[in-house]
Amino acid sequence: MKTVVSSPEAPAALGPYSQAIAAGSLVFCSGQVPIDPQTGELVAGDLRAQTQRVLQNLEAVLGAHGLEPDDIVKTTVFMTDLSRFAEMNAVYGAFFQKAFPARSTVQVAALPKGAQIEIEAIAVQRS
Repeated sequence: MKTVVSSPEAPAALGPYSQAIAAGSLVFCSGQVPIDPQTGELVAGDLRAQTQRVLQNLEAVLGAHGLEPDDIVKTTVFMTDLSRFAEMNAVYGAFFQKAFPARSTVQVAALPKGAQIEIEAIAVQRS
């Protein structure tokens, strides 16, 4: 059984997909790009600002299902320029308060709306 998870505090999907799907105790969050949910536009600023917005968007989606960032067990980070990894990593590292989730980071040629970063996540509901 699966349940659609969505939040008006995160950007609406840019295509035929859900912000997240809950299945059993797992929640699979679609990749979030740095879109401001209020304006629907890419946030202004550098990679740090974009990373912060992406993480806020993920937090909003998880919050719609009663979860928080500490419930994330795995992330995949997509970046258009891995030479800027340290900038992303500084914001990412400050975002998580407990044990860091497992993570993969890959460089891609392009992301939706010209974003520099996209992050998807898997979270688990606490028993």
